[in-house]
Amino acid sequence: MPDAVHRVLVVGIDGVRLDTLRRLPTPHLDALAAVGFLAPVEVDDRTPTMSGPCWATIVTGVGVDKHGVWSNDFGGHRLDVFPDFATRLAVQDGRRTFVAAGWRPLMQVRDGGPLFRAPSRTAYVSPVADTPEAWDACDEQITAEAARVLAEDDMDASFVYLGAPDETAHFLGCGDAYETAVVRADARVGRLLDAVRSRTSYRAERWTLLVVTDHGHVDAGGHGGRSPEERTAWLIAAGPGVGTTTPPAALRHVDVAAQVFASLGGAADRHWSLDGRPFAPA
Repeated sequence: MPDAVHRVLVVGIDGVRLDTLRRLPTPHLDALAAVGFLAPVEVDDRTPTMSGPCWATIVTGVGVDKHGVWSNDFGGHRLDVFPDFATRLAVQDGRRTFVAAGWRPLMQVRDGGPLFRAPSRTAYVSPVADTPEAWDACDEQITAEAARVLAEDDMDASFVYLGAPDETAHFLGCGDAYETAVVRADARVGRLLDAVRSRTSYRAERWTLLVVTDHGHVDAGGHGGRSPEERTAWLIAAGPGVGTTTPPAALRHVDVAAQVFASLGGAADRHWSLDGRPFAPA
């Protein structure tokens, strides 16, 4: 398929424990893993097991010492020097990029944000309250809007954030309600994949699909410590070159952004000083 158009979708699901994911019925994530891989990602020793530092590392391709996001208050960051992949692609390469999220620091200037500085297109839906129910409704709205954009618009790279599992664990721990939130996130991933496959140009496109979490949780809910349950994240990858490769023994969060650039056919510029490396060929 020499003339195929390459596109990338990254779905970030906040706070999903790997052991929980492996135990639950998640058919859409399982199907992706079956044609690619599911691999653990360990949050490195320098990075706090918090959403801000971890998501910044995932989408910039550099560690906390470079991007400067050390907590969920992004103040003092260096995102102007080390921007997210959606901004870098849009501003430097003229690519069409899209980001949809409901967590405020990712999208707005309050709390020191936004993490995503200047994608081509964004969708932001703030939850009406800081509760599991409100976050579930927020994720539903984000999924609906992202599915519409993915089906109808020509985005080279997209990032869609789902936050309900993390919020549920904070309020209720990692019990039945948390597991239900993870299953619902899987269903929403399925809707995003259906939107991609419904595209009239889908047969002429080659999609790299990445689903990643930022950190885990302790049983009672919460994170920020150094326990294995908190430090163990994961990545699911599928797409050109992914199914024929073995995931690296030490896959890292910084590798996600590097893979986005590689999947679009471009090597990262050495002046970007990325810490990550792609795990599948361009």
